[in-house]
Amino acid sequence: MTSATVDELIVAEPVRFWTRSRKVGVGLVVVGVVAALVFGQLASSTKARFTLTDDPAGAALSINGTVGAYLFAIIAAAAGLTMVVMSREQWFSWLLGIGIVSVVISFLCWQISVAPTGNNFMPVVDVMRGTFIFAIPLIFGALAGLLGERAGVINVAIEGQLTAGAFGGALVGTIAGSAWAGLLGGIIGGVVIGVLLAWFAIRFTVDQVVLGVVLNLFALGLTGFLYEQIMRPNSKAYNQPPSFGTWKIPLLDKIPVFGEAVFTGTIFLFLSLILVVVVHIGLFHTRWGLRTRAVGEHPTAADTVGIRVLGRRYANVIIAGGVAGIGGAFFTLGLVGQFTKGMVSGKGFIALAALVFGRWTPTGALLAALFFGFSDKLAQYLAGIRSPIPSDFLNMLPYLATILAVAGLVGRVRAPAADGKPYLKG
Repeated sequence: MTSATVDELIVAEPVRFWTRSRKVGVGLVVVGVVAALVFGQLASSTKARFTLTDDPAGAALSINGTVGAYLFAIIAAAAGLTMVVMSREQWFSWLLGIGIVSVVISFLCWQISVAPTGNNFMPVVDVMRGTFIFAIPLIFGALAGLLGERAGVINVAIEGQLTAGAFGGALVGTIAGSAWAGLLGGIIGGVVIGVLLAWFAIRFTVDQVVLGVVLNLFALGLTGFLYEQIMRPNSKAYNQPPSFGTWKIPLLDKIPVFGEAVFTGTIFLFLSLILVVVVHIGLFHTRWGLRTRAVGEHPTAADTVGIRVLGRRYANVIIAGGVAGIGGAFFTLGLVGQFTKGMVSGKGFIALAALVFGRWTPTGALLAALFFGFSDKLAQYLAGIRSPIPSDFLNMLPYLATILAVAGLVGRVRAPAADGKPYLKG
């Protein structure tokens, strides 16, 4: 009787032809071809100008609308074809980025070239500035979700934390007559929702997704009630907070195009970028980050080596509430200047999508937030040049971008292993 050798027992795993790169590549080829057939045909020969300053007559990059629409559609299709032929995972992000940007530029060449006379230009600085402004609450919200989920607690309550932060910022800022006090009030508002989330999710092991939805409704209802009872009857005393002024970083704000958009803004812009760096360093290069990730991946093993699992989760979720509260305060202290019901309008859910799209990393969340911020600004810009696309569809752009990004572009991602799983200490 012969025994089977180890080599005979090894079964090689078949190599799949339809990898993620090839599937997305085929999709990109189709999108590129459709862009050429639609955008190229509809564009006019009028020059599409991309101005590099706020002056419409200033320096600009110009291209024939029809030529630009066809050219960039072809580039997008070529990027997709390269993904199909090469199927190199290390090139996936670069080729996908080139394809998406090319499709967007092809679309813009069509839109700008057919705009009414005098509107045949796109102010790149203004669009970039608007992208960062729209992305600010998403960055804070995504970081809040990141801090909680890396410790194993799903934070669906970002919407409620933003709402509470916006309300707290307006109320405290108006009463104290100080924007800084308002910022503190926004943090407190977010922390209150964070404490409720931590208490019910960790102490009572309530289903975290359901709990997040309930807290969102609670924050929306409570702030709406207080708005009607306190703020609306006497807005001068309770709903006219001072706003933060515009800051400039010397020298850096002089960088052409980029400097005016990134290094000129309110305190919220700089805080959001600083927090991305701080959270990245803290999460991947400190003992706190190592323990946080251990709690989110394998809490039982973390407990055996002396890490206080429940304490770490409480701390992270409450801190996350404060971070989201800053994002909420941005609405009332840096953008609108007062609190109104429903002003957050789904940004918390888009921030949650940015967290998933960014693969639970600070830099990924930042890039995803900028992607969604650009879609918001693009909708605003197209409405301003009287685009032939219906305004209702333009208002859908941020949400369509969210669905496409999470469902089609993000691919297979893995959340922290213990995310959403209550830990019961034996």
